[in-house]
Amino acid sequence: MFNIVLYEPEIPQNTGNIARLCACTGARLHLVGKIGFSLSSKYTKRAGLDYWDSVDIHRIPSMEELLDINKNANFYYLTTKSKKLYTDINFQAGDFLVFGPETRGLPDKYTQDENAITIPMLKGQRSLNLSNSVAVVVYEAIRQNGL
Repeated sequence: MFNIVLYEPEIPQNTGNIARLCACTGARLHLVGKIGFSLSSKYTKRAGLDYWDSVDIHRIPSMEELLDINKNANFYYLTTKSKKLYTDINFQAGDFLVFGPETRGLPDKYTQDENAITIPMLKGQRSLNLSNSVAVVVYEAIRQNGL
C-alpha cells in the first residue's frame, strides 16, 4: 500500500478523482494543510462517485505533523523543478508520494529535497494535471512492487 499526500489541494474534481484512484489501488489519501474547497462539495463528491466509503482518508493539519508522525517513512516530493525522474526511484510499500497544490506546487523546501522527483514533459510545458500525475506515479510504484 502507498500513501498519496495532497498538500493544500485547490480543485475539488482533482481530489475526487484521486480519492477514486486510492479506492481502486488501496492507497491511503492524506489531505494536508488548508484545503481550497469543501470536501462535501458536489464537485468533489461527483468526481469520487460512490467510491468515497472505500477510501482511507486522513486529514492532517501540516506537513510537519505528517512528517513527525511518519519519521521512518520514505517521502517523495513531486515537482517540475527536479531533474530526478520518478522512474529512477525504487518505491517500497508504505512510501509517501507528495503532490502540491495545482496552481503553485510544493514549497521550495520540498522541491529542493534530495527526494524531489519529476515526471518528464516536453520542454516549454508547465505541468500535467494533478490527478493524472498521481495516477502515473502510483501505478509505477505498484508495477515495481508486483501488481
